[in-house]
Amino acid sequence: MLPPQRIAGRVRRAFHWRTASPWTTCVRVACCSHLRFMWFALMVLTVLCVALQMLGVVRQARSAKVLKLVSEQLVRMPAEIHRPTKRNNWENLWSVSAAIAEEPVDQHPFIQRRDESGNPRSEEKRENNRIQDTVLEDIRKKLTSTTKAAPPTVANKQWLGQEFPNQPQRPAFPKRTPEIKKPPQSDNNNDKYTVKSQADNTVTCQPKNHIVFLKTHKTASSTILNILYRYGESHNLTFALPLNMHSQLFYPAFFAAHFVEGVRTRSVKEFHILCNHMRFNSQEVRKVMPKDTFYFSILRNPVAMMESLFVYYKAIPAFHAVKSLEEFLIQGGRSYNASVPNNHYARNILTFDFGLDNTAPESDTELDRRSAEIIAAMERDFSLILISEYFDESLVLLKHALCWSLDDVSSFRLNSRSERSRRPLSTETAERVKEWNSLDWRLYQHFNDTFWKRIDSTLGRATLQQEVELLKAKRRNLEQMCLQEGGAVDPAQVQDSSLKPFQYGAAVIQGYNLRLELNNDTRQLCQRLITPELQYTSALYTKQFPQLAAARAAAAKKIAASRNTTTHRAVKRNIETNVHTAMSNS
Repeated sequence: MLPPQRIAGRVRRAFHWRTASPWTTCVRVACCSHLRFMWFALMVLTVLCVALQMLGVVRQARSAKVLKLVSEQLVRMPAEIHRPTKRNNWENLWSVSAAIAEEPVDQHPFIQRRDESGNPRSEEKRENNRIQDTVLEDIRKKLTSTTKAAPPTVANKQWLGQEFPNQPQRPAFPKRTPEIKKPPQSDNNNDKYTVKSQADNTVTCQPKNHIVFLKTHKTASSTILNILYRYGESHNLTFALPLNMHSQLFYPAFFAAHFVEGVRTRSVKEFHILCNHMRFNSQEVRKVMPKDTFYFSILRNPVAMMESLFVYYKAIPAFHAVKSLEEFLIQGGRSYNASVPNNHYARNILTFDFGLDNTAPESDTELDRRSAEIIAAMERDFSLILISEYFDESLVLLKHALCWSLDDVSSFRLNSRSERSRRPLSTETAERVKEWNSLDWRLYQHFNDTFWKRIDSTLGRATLQQEVELLKAKRRNLEQMCLQEGGAVDPAQVQDSSLKPFQYGAAVIQGYNLRLELNNDTRQLCQRLITPELQYTSALYTKQFPQLAAARAAAAKKIAASRNTTTHRAVKRNIETNVHTAMSNS
């Protein structure tokens, strides 16, 4: 029997429930309903999760089935498709850009690479076996239709004489017999290569019109710029010109897409050629140029280049305090400070132009590592690297890489120094230059070697020599047809002031004089051949952006007029002051 206290408590609770107000009862019922709703929602979510997991298992099994089917069909494809390429078959490839290769996945530690959006690698999922069979059938047709080219054999010949005593030795290659090679087939017309017939100069490949040329300093790059300018102008191509009619793409700053005129305003739908001075930035360049663009550049022996740089950029802080290049190197570059503006011209300028870190390595181990990384980065971004010391050979190789003609690459030397402003360097100084520009020297050694290997594997030395002789003959004919003196003259002797080359530093930059009896068409052709870089860039800008050029010309006239008015008023005030002083003294 319960104690009286508990019985009383139960009675009171029972009375409380019976006498509770309706509002209290509603609240209690609502709370119980809320708990039941939450329990029901949890049960629904649990069931949904289980269903999604089961669906995932089903889809995974289905994907495994599809992959198994693809593998079985690939196994049944012809054995020739799966057979690996032999080493000697690579001699049939015309160039690195002609081969179909995957884009690199790894990122270089000190160079900005292209973004992932420029090279999508998304895989489309097939939902049924019919789509899979269609795709595989297309692949089979493309692969089986590819013809195998016979291994090329090219006549061997002694290497051309070296222009510099410190030039790296060219490797010896086995003798070959001349034979016209057929290029590998490709779906992209811009990636086809073939040899142009020497008999009729017929062309069976598609010329490249999307081109990026990294214009390096003191490497004969101004001549190549003129070649690209003339080709683009004659074929109505669009140039990626510097903003506001500048001659350079805001060098030495890293290139940015908005440095190009027409990018921000979107007034240009497509750019074909980008070739003005810039510090290379792969990611930004690819924002401007199409995906099938051909990238190339040119290098020069750092020994000869350093001598030219010292004369041309004598006014920079690193060179200004010394009398000679020998003194600068003997002092160990004591006047060089990398943080001072414009001093980048004084050390590893090639590495700098390619957008890489040109800081000198502190040890041989670091030099090996850094140079290997830089070379790998350049080879990923550029399909062709030319060599300045072998300029004619470079033009022949460029002609084949772009599928152009010899007439397209025929040219005169532009922005060249007079012989009286050149001075040879001793062997000891040359070795100091190599040590001072250790990164550039490693780059030059590597790409000089690959340059000749590429010629041997694509053209052959006999074919190369034949085309070099043809190119020289065309140049001689142009000189006889166009030039008064038959060659370059000092700037003081250039008769047409509009064709005088820009003079900078202590260098004497030569120019040309045209013959007087030329007709209009011939004069126009010859004048394009000798037009200096600054004048040609300005002319192309005016042609491509006539309204902007007219507005800039009008603004320049207003500024000149205001300056003349200010000068006239100042002179008048000076005269009046002098007259007043004279009258006072009298």
